[in-house]
Amino acid sequence: MDLDDIASQLGVPAEDVNRVHRLAGDGPSAPLPAKADAPAILDRLAVRPDDAAEIMAGWPDPGSPLWTPELRWLLDRSIALVRADLGGYDWLSPGPELPRDRGPAWRHLYVYAYLALVEVAREYHREHGIPDAVSWATLADLGRNLAVDRRMNREGWPVMQSWLTLHARGGLYELGRLQHHRGENAIGLHIPESGPLNPEAISASLDEGRAFFPRHFPDEHYAAFACGSWLLDPQLRDYLPEDSNIIRFQSRFEIEPYEEPEGLDADVEVLRFVFRSLTTPLDQLPRDTVLQRAVVDHLTAGRHWQWRRGTFPI
Repeated sequence: MDLDDIASQLGVPAEDVNRVHRLAGDGPSAPLPAKADAPAILDRLAVRPDDAAEIMAGWPDPGSPLWTPELRWLLDRSIALVRADLGGYDWLSPGPELPRDRGPAWRHLYVYAYLALVEVAREYHREHGIPDAVSWATLADLGRNLAVDRRMNREGWPVMQSWLTLHARGGLYELGRLQHHRGENAIGLHIPESGPLNPEAISASLDEGRAFFPRHFPDEHYAAFACGSWLLDPQLRDYLPEDSNIIRFQSRFEIEPYEEPEGLDADVEVLRFVFRSLTTPLDQLPRDTVLQRAVVDHLTAGRHWQWRRGTFPI
């Protein structure tokens, strides 16, 4: 198929299609699970019934009128693109952002790619001796992110489609309360939406990580845990008590000097994670918690949040 024609039919920039073609090359794709098995797999991936129903309705059956040749090409090559970087742990976009209002095939194309990669990821996990319970807990971040995307009126997915390639490539593992992200010299920590950040749960998760990586990735050597997040912004101390879970989490880290990350707006990320909305006016956001009031008051006063990075020794 002509790449320019594919881009035109998909309504995306030609350079995005060329990138998929370049990174995927002629590498192998992977089949989706059998349609009859999909509901049970979606359940194991913590996909809610309303999201699962949409996914099943758009299933790429042979001959489905929902799936144009261009969509089928993108699905196949996106799977191959991610699979080509199996074991990688850098941020990776699986393909261009699609107009998601054109039906379930368009809305969930990268979900189908993820489903095709579940068994690829689990085989990688098995090769590293990773228990099934950790595999499924990690991969079930799909359902959590689909639920967030629905809450955000479909504003959340463009970030999530790249985020989930970490799980599909074996770059990230959910170990208790935190997600642990392989890296060069440090284990990156991410905080999923799965409950309070109580210190006992955090400490237990860190202990899991300390044991997990030497056992399953003995050739990788880490000296520190690291985290990049608005949760590490020292300005939060102006609003939250010292014994709050966020401040106690922040206190574990040595915070690095502030540098504005390229392409990242901390104000947007705070709104994304605290309110799950990027478009609600400040004066209409809820003020039910100390954190919500802090975020709104800070931004209303014309101040800005900072994305900070911190580390502490393993």
